[in-house]
Amino acid sequence: MRRPLRRTALTALALTALLLGGPQAAGADQSADSGRGAPRLYTPDPNPDATRQIAGLFKAGQYRDAARITAMIATPQAVWFGDQSPAEVEKLTRDVVRDADRRDALPVFALYNIPGRDCSNYSAGGAATTAEYQAWIDAVARGIGSRDAMVVLEPDALALLPADCGQDDAEGTKTAARYAEVNYAVDQLEPLRGTRVYLDTGHPGWHSVNSIVPRLIKGGVEQATGFYINASNYFTDDANSWYGKLISSCIAYVEKSAGDAADCPNQWTPRADAQTWIDAHVRVPASRMPHFVTDSSRNGRGPWTPPAGKYTDAQDWCNPPDRGLGARPTLRTGDSLQDARLWIKTPGESDGLCLRGTAGPEDPERGTVDPKAGDWFPQQALELARYANPPLPPAK
Repeated sequence: MRRPLRRTALTALALTALLLGGPQAAGADQSADSGRGAPRLYTPDPNPDATRQIAGLFKAGQYRDAARITAMIATPQAVWFGDQSPAEVEKLTRDVVRDADRRDALPVFALYNIPGRDCSNYSAGGAATTAEYQAWIDAVARGIGSRDAMVVLEPDALALLPADCGQDDAEGTKTAARYAEVNYAVDQLEPLRGTRVYLDTGHPGWHSVNSIVPRLIKGGVEQATGFYINASNYFTDDANSWYGKLISSCIAYVEKSAGDAADCPNQWTPRADAQTWIDAHVRVPASRMPHFVTDSSRNGRGPWTPPAGKYTDAQDWCNPPDRGLGARPTLRTGDSLQDARLWIKTPGESDGLCLRGTAGPEDPERGTVDPKAGDWFPQQALELARYANPPLPPAK
């Protein structure tokens, strides 16, 4: 959990809340589902550096920006765990589910501790061995217990296998271990009374439907509730929802009709043609198909298009400039296959040291040294809040 808020930050949060016309202070549950009798998503304690930024903005007289950041951190978003010891993560998980239970809210956990995480790149870390990872997952399961939770399991675990980044041996030992680890987590967490587990697909600009579906099946998606899309990325809600429908339909075709994923339409197939194929080949009701959730935390302006020819590796996923918060989290999507729209990525936290193919150390697109992955990035936080689509509540 985050450290307690300091008095100066709390004062700034209270004052900026007044500027918003009275929304609850940071840590409150604000989502499209917060009406009477509706399920609500959980809002964790904010990054302490976010509250310090709010206090600084308020002190500088930048009240509108202070109000925007306040609204951003007071929006439901995922709680990330990774690298803690089993004892630590069990306690932290238990603390969150109990707090969420008191608020009558549903927590979303992003579990990020798999061995070889992020191919040992910007977000490197995670458990050292499969046995260590299994012990960690067991601790998470004990922490959740019988309370309700959504679990976004291991971003990049299936979209970025050890074999994809040259970390495996000729026998595929590490990739086989990765599938075993994901399956183990599904088997331990999905059977919990109130837990729903979703597996990694990357995003619509990465793997084709034909490529990711076999990985999902091998990862145990049929034993999970489903899968998630666009974690920490920028693709639009429309692109994400369509990708989800295609993936779910293809899994149903493979699992229920003994079809081949290579025959499924993908996200680049004309939509009318893809829908015709689905109508002809998928006879399974939505209740029996894998469901999905999407990440709208930073997709208000869609993906960033790097300047043509400027960078040898533009890293369009890494702290791109001038992006905006997307649609607010909700459990009411209007889509029988989509269980939720979430803020999986914590908006305002850095993706890492983005060099874009240069020697660095500055991010050439920003002219600054970006914070390391997971640290608060005030410049990006302001961009996300200012360019939110739909806009954050305006200052009064």
